[in-house]
Amino acid sequence: MLRRAVVVVMVAVATVLGLLVVPAGATPPDRPTGPVDLVGELGGVPYEIRVPANWNRTLVMYAHGYEDAADHPGEPGRRPPNSHISEAHEQAMLNAGYAIAGSAYASAGWAVRDGIRDTRALAKHFGKVVGKPRVTLLGGYSMGSIITFESIERYAETYDGAMPSCPVGAGSTRTWDGVAAVASAYAAVYGWPAAWGRPGDVRDDLDFESEVAPILQAQLAAPDGRGKFEFMRLAAGVPTGPEWPLGIWSFATEGRAELERRAGGPITQNLDHTYRLSTSDRQYLAGLGVGGDQVDGYLSTMDKKRLGAHPKARHYLERYADYSGRIRNPVLTLHTTVDALVPQAHISAYNQTVADAGRERNAANAWTSGVGHCRFTPTQVVTATKALESWVRTGQRPGRLPAEQGFVAYDPPPWPQP
Repeated sequence: MLRRAVVVVMVAVATVLGLLVVPAGATPPDRPTGPVDLVGELGGVPYEIRVPANWNRTLVMYAHGYEDAADHPGEPGRRPPNSHISEAHEQAMLNAGYAIAGSAYASAGWAVRDGIRDTRALAKHFGKVVGKPRVTLLGGYSMGSIITFESIERYAETYDGAMPSCPVGAGSTRTWDGVAAVASAYAAVYGWPAAWGRPGDVRDDLDFESEVAPILQAQLAAPDGRGKFEFMRLAAGVPTGPEWPLGIWSFATEGRAELERRAGGPITQNLDHTYRLSTSDRQYLAGLGVGGDQVDGYLSTMDKKRLGAHPKARHYLERYADYSGRIRNPVLTLHTTVDALVPQAHISAYNQTVADAGRERNAANAWTSGVGHCRFTPTQVVTATKALESWVRTGQRPGRLPAEQGFVAYDPPPWPQP
């Protein structure tokens, strides 16, 4: 473990590899020679900074996504900090001239509060140990997009622009209420196992891998399993995608348990939701063996058994984070057209939030033809980053991004619930 705010300096290795490692207390040069590879701890939180030799004076901060709290036997421990999504993405960003930096956050799980604080602290630290950027951008992925959306509202003086990717644009409360819809649909179809807690308040130490996944897998393998799980998906407004159902169920159970512990109680509600299926949905389900009477019975059960949140826990979820939409600097969202974990309707929800605040001129959307959650190529990430940087520098909104790189025009559906 590295000591607090200390960077391990290996002069001989740095000389061989051509790396410049700057001690945390050193005065940064006006224009660093490099490359610079920096690892250390800031306030006890590990971080990574990488700067290319041809630094273009733009810093791209990276807010990583959800990391399992590793609070059950057999679960891997905390990952080391990354300065971007993967080594391939890091190298592509460095090759394009960008400095990149990322924090591990002080905690794992729904660490939105820690991510906001620790990422901003690292952005300030960068200026002290490397040099002051001309432009600072914030890119966040999945849960990291929540950190990004909220940070660009709170700290416009720190971040000149933001790129929330695979973005949770509806905010935390509506997102987790969608999880409640999945739980409600499951309870209507199969009944909620008492060992899991309750549909609206899961057991605090519930483990997905050992307690939930085996039951779901057995139910899916049954002759009527596909039709029943498709009812749940449609009733909850979840699109198709590789994350359904097990990826979503990990959050609906173990992930929700961690957040409820953090927030101090149940965080989801569906008191103002209405569950209905279209005629085409009903016809589709009938073809899978789930008839109209069965569908009506499930929907009736969902409407009768409502879930309510604890006010204090709900307030925590709202704070970390629902958005005001009052953005002063450019925000370019980046999303794939197929993602069951973070549905495309999140973009419609965010665009409406920004429009309600009268700031739609500061928001734009980029779509790729990728299939799955956060499935962006390194080239796509660099291209979108360049588009955002140009917007910040020139004030000109980005136009259509290159189709040959997999960018597409797309009109997302509306958010399915209030």
